[in-house]
Amino acid sequence: MKVLVTGASGGIGSAVCRKYLTEGHTVVGMDVKPGIINDEHYMHVVHDIRNRDYPDVDGVEIFVNCAGCQEMNEEDIAVNLTASIAVCEHYADQGHIRSVLNVASASGVTGSEFPHYAASKGGMIAYTKNLALRLAKYKATANSICPGGVITDLNRHILDDEKLYRAVLDESLLGRWAEPEEMAEWAYFLTCVNRSMTGEALLIDNGEALKSNFIW
Repeated sequence: MKVLVTGASGGIGSAVCRKYLTEGHTVVGMDVKPGIINDEHYMHVVHDIRNRDYPDVDGVEIFVNCAGCQEMNEEDIAVNLTASIAVCEHYADQGHIRSVLNVASASGVTGSEFPHYAASKGGMIAYTKNLALRLAKYKATANSICPGGVITDLNRHILDDEKLYRAVLDESLLGRWAEPEEMAEWAYFLTCVNRSMTGEALLIDNGEALKSNFIW
């Protein structure tokens, strides 16, 4: 199948691209940065999703939106919500589409972290539900995943601080953060294996939201 992945030049996005390539799909990556994947079945497009003059990518069957930022200001809304909706509408609402996955965040479920960021990801969860209603006419699914801590360069300031990293790991039940490749496995399952679940948001946070200290 033909797969379009935004945010393809790092972190979860590049792991997602590699997963689909490994499984034999044709992948088009889109990012503001140059591509980092060298594969005959991969094509990279340098494009900012805030720019509504989107490049022609015909026949998209799977759309995975990994593009995003965490600037702790209005830019989070502009990229993570407004632009993400626009790019999704452009490529997903057409007859070839079979599945859409939006990468939201645990913050969109719990409200934690920063105001604009949490609001942008919560909005993406709600938007994906709306999208699922509208893509049902194509027999297509639309879901979102809500990762907690993931080992990416975005979180380098935490990963490189041993004391801080230990503190955030202690906030989860399983005492770990996820690898980008784990998120890629979820992406592949939800878009290629799953045919029955749609409009849902999966919280994948190593039990951080569930953890509580019971006092009797």
